[in-house]
Amino acid sequence: MSPQIPVVVAGALGRMGAEVINAVVNAEDCHLVGAIDNTPGKEGADVGLELGLKELEVAVTADFEGCLCAVSQSVRNSDLNAVLVDFTHPSVVFEHTRAAIAYGVHPVIGTTGLSPVQLNDLTEFSAKASIGGAVIPNFSVGMVLLQQAAAAAARFYDHAELTELHHNRKADAPSGTCIKTAELMEELKQNFNPSEVDEHESLQGSRGGLRDSGLRLHSLRLPGLVAHQEVMFGAPGETYTLRHDTIDRSAYMPGVLLTVRKVGSLQQLVYGLERLI
Repeated sequence: MSPQIPVVVAGALGRMGAEVINAVVNAEDCHLVGAIDNTPGKEGADVGLELGLKELEVAVTADFEGCLCAVSQSVRNSDLNAVLVDFTHPSVVFEHTRAAIAYGVHPVIGTTGLSPVQLNDLTEFSAKASIGGAVIPNFSVGMVLLQQAAAAAARFYDHAELTELHHNRKADAPSGTCIKTAELMEELKQNFNPSEVDEHESLQGSRGGLRDSGLRLHSLRLPGLVAHQEVMFGAPGETYTLRHDTIDRSAYMPGVLLTVRKVGSLQQLVYGLERLI
């Protein structure tokens, strides 16, 4: 049997963290070695029992760097590449990613909210350290296919708007997935939605967020939603709509495991699941 990939999960007791731990535990080539979460009163608890799984003999810890340091030392004299999977919060994701690289642990980042400047800084830092990582706004293969279709359609339409819909506990807006979709569309076309009227918003923000390209991004937050995105193109006499719906977070796990398996061979940070499939 091949050596298992050591995996640390940050945000272990959150909804995505729980899904990741379940996926890692059931993957024959992965081994859960760390569970980081700052939920009060959970320090030292067995993460498996906390999530309703079997006892995993991995204690929950709030000490992010301490956990990374321990994992780094445990694999130092082996050929194993330890991996951090992070689903935490936009306010800490930059520091988490940089710390993982510094400790020689390959980051797989599902937390969105990194700015272009931060992404550039992390890319340069990872290249200097020769520690590859992956920032993945969306781990769904279906979403990657939507993004590719949107980028292709952008060549043929002058008018387009994007709408993303998420649960009301998502901290950032617009979503990283929606921003990534817009960026891919802008690679093939620089200007959208030429003005045909002098618009006026009686309620500021009604027309959504405006990018330099002219694309407008709209964000909805409601309980009952998981993650959904729609790209609508318009032209005289027609509209063309692309939509992807995530019904359950288990849809992300094949992409998470694919990234965990590939990230150890990277020498710098990559952005987007399409770079790995």
